[in-house]
This record gives sequence, structure tokens and C-alpha cells, in this order.
Amino acid sequence: MIGAQQVIDVALAEARRRGRADETIVVVTDRVDASLRWANNTMTTNGESTGRTTTVISVVRDGDEATVGSVSSSAVDPAGIGDLVAASQKAAATAPPARDNAPALPGGDAPADWHDPIPRTGAEVFGGVAASLARGFHGADTLFGFARHVLETTFVATSSGLRRRFTQPTGSVEINAKRDGASAWSGVSTADFADVPTDAMLEDLGTRLSWAQRRVDLPAGRYETIMPPSTVADMMIYLSWTMGGRSAQEGRSALSAPGGGTRVGEKLTSLPLTMYSDPAAPGLECSPFVAATRSSERASVFDNGMAIERVDWIRDGVINALAYPRAAAAEFGAPVAVGADNLLMTGGTASLQDMIAGTERGLLLSTLWYIREVDPSVLLLTGLTRDGVYLIEDGRVSAAVNNFRFNESPLDLLRRATEAGVSEVTLPREWGDWATRAEMPSLRIPDFAMSSVSQAQ
Repeated sequence: MIGAQQVIDVALAEARRRGRADETIVVVTDRVDASLRWANNTMTTNGESTGRTTTVISVVRDGDEATVGSVSSSAVDPAGIGDLVAASQKAAATAPPARDNAPALPGGDAPADWHDPIPRTGAEVFGGVAASLARGFHGADTLFGFARHVLETTFVATSSGLRRRFTQPTGSVEINAKRDGASAWSGVSTADFADVPTDAMLEDLGTRLSWAQRRVDLPAGRYETIMPPSTVADMMIYLSWTMGGRSAQEGRSALSAPGGGTRVGEKLTSLPLTMYSDPAAPGLECSPFVAATRSSERASVFDNGMAIERVDWIRDGVINALAYPRAAAAEFGAPVAVGADNLLMTGGTASLQDMIAGTERGLLLSTLWYIREVDPSVLLLTGLTRDGVYLIEDGRVSAAVNNFRFNESPLDLLRRATEAGVSEVTLPREWGDWATRAEMPSLRIPDFAMSSVSQAQ
């Protein structure tokens, strides 16, 4: 397995030799993955793996038009690089004109760490978590869960001389605790496992299981509901995925304005909330450049290596920006905006405990599950509650209640929210496999729609 830098050099040289593309972009990602699992108060498995994905993107230009061929491979044998380049150039030669065609970005000096070794991780990173779990295994609750730590080092290189490199650490810990037929979930994201509050997570799970010693069955309906940061993240991340400028301009999304255009500039909520992505957000840092192996409405292969800046998608309660790669921005006369791989939202000053204390009667909605889109025109989502919906009475949690199916739109949740708590780094339950870098406030929703009772336990 030769170094990623050598793969790039060989691929670019092979592309020049074959000469069937005007431009070549190579994206190589080396991944090192460590994991730890436990069940029934026993460590079960741990493991480490390494892998590589190489993508060769060929661009063939003909006047104002361009065609693209993008081919990826997980093979590590250097002998296969030539075949990968040939397949990419062949795909470009037969592809239709690319709608996201944009000029090649200029080259520049390689970053200082371009030739540095790939950083690694291993099972030893879980030492602190494992020690806390070992103590927890002797407690009253039965614990299940897993931890993972991934380091992905991505290289982007182009035939014009552009060079980019970034290592993305991604880590998470998820714990399920069970007692007397009740269950509760807790999860955190982490970059390096130096800050995982495992003991506090176990204490919180024990508290929630004690709430479940009393159970109250409630019917479907609309309830005043407090959404902690994890559930808010699940809904707002889905919103961010739909904020493509092209789909809004063409009337295909909930961000399309009646009669044409987009809803940018519309006041969404009276709360002074700002939802943004920022590659330099402290503690949630992520890649500061585009590394796209295929084009979508929110990113373009032609923009590979382009710098990513902070974007305020919602600013002070007003829809402020939509995602536009360079070509779409030029087509619609909008600012270029590409989202970073994180999502943050400002909040208020109240803690979750303060918000519970200020509730006469309502629900505490701890986690969401199996979220799916029902109506894209209004961004109506449906899903299930899981591992803990709790009844709040007179400012305190008094019981666990049955699970529900819900029907809500994140846009409507923001419109109807009456209070935002302090913003905290959180792990979304539903999207935690793909989106671990989030910071969200708790939200108070006066009439959250629990559409039916769920039999899920």
C-alpha cells in the first residue's frame, strides 16, 4: 500500500500520458477506524481497520461545455491506478454536458504537511471510557452500546497544481441502559476521547430510568414539548440537507417561495436564532475545503479544493442563505455558499433543567428515531420516539409515557418555538452515523404533534 501522495502522483502522470482529459482531479481518503462494543454488562468486541478510497475525476472541455467522469475504487494495489484513470476518462468521453460546469481553480503551493505520515488511532483511545464502563457494569442497570473513533485524511490534487490536505477526527460514544423493561439512551460526540463524560452519562441514564419506575399512558395529540439538543439536531440537520439553492429556485423544495424565487429574507421565528456551519467552529472543526467525489445540488466536483467559509443559513430568525456551488451561484445570481461538515445554532441562557422547571405540564422528548420525509414541499417529517418520553408535571419529571409517531416540519418547529435554551455540543440519535459535529439549543414547542401512539418498546 503506497502512500496517498504517491497514488496522486501516479494518477496525474497516467492522466497526462493518456491525454484524453483536459483536467484531472484526484481525491484520496485514507481511513483508520477503531471500535469498541459492549452488551449485557460485558465487553464484546473491539477492532481496528484501515482503508482507502481513490477517486479520479476527468474533465473534458468543448468550448463552453464540459463533461465529467468520476470513478472511485477501494483497491490499494498500485497496478490498478492506470485502469482507474482509463475508466474515468472513458466515462468523461461519453457523459452528457455537466450542468455544474465551472472554470478550473488555480493551483498553488502544497500545504506544509502534504508529505507527513497518515495519523493513526487504535483501541487504546477508549481506555477512559472502558474504565468507567467497567465500574458501571457492576451497577443496577444493564448496559449496551459502542464507541468508535475514525481518522480520515483526505488529499485533493488537480492537474492545475492545486493541493489540499486535511485530517478529520470523528468519534462518538452511545450507551443504552435498561432496567425493569425501561430503556434510556445517551450519546456524545468527541474528536479525541479526552473529553468523554462517561460517568456523567451513566448517572444521567440512571436518573432517567428512575423516572420510568412510574408509567403513564397518553393518547395521540399535541403536547407542550421540550426538545433537548440531540432531538433538535436531528431535525435541523435534515433541514440543512434540503437547503439547496437550485431546488429552491426551481420550485422543488420547502425553501421555494410561492410564485417563484426562494424564501431567503423571510422571517422564520421571533427567537433570535442563528443556524450556521463553520469549518473553524471551536471543538467542531472540519475540512476547510471542498472534497467532492460526485456533484450534488449542494456541492460540485468542479469546486474541489475551494475554500469553505462560515455560512449563516438562518440569521437572527431570518432565512439568510442557501447552498450554491460556483456554477449555480453564477446561474442564479446568488453568493457562492458551500456548507461545512458541521451545524450549529445559537440559543438562549436557560438550562434544560430550567426549562423543565418552568413547565406546568408537558413532555420531555429525549430521542428521535427512524425519521423519514413525508412531504418535501413543506418539509414534513415523520418518525418515532424511542428510549424515553417523559411527563413533566409542576416543573418536575414525574413519569415515563408511551412512545409516539410524530409528524413535524423543522421549519414549523422553528416558527412555533417559544423558548430556546443554552446551546450545547450534542450527538443526534438518528443521524449520528453521518453527522457528529453539532451544537444545538433545547427548544420549547407549545404544540408538538404526536400523531399516533407507537407500540414500540
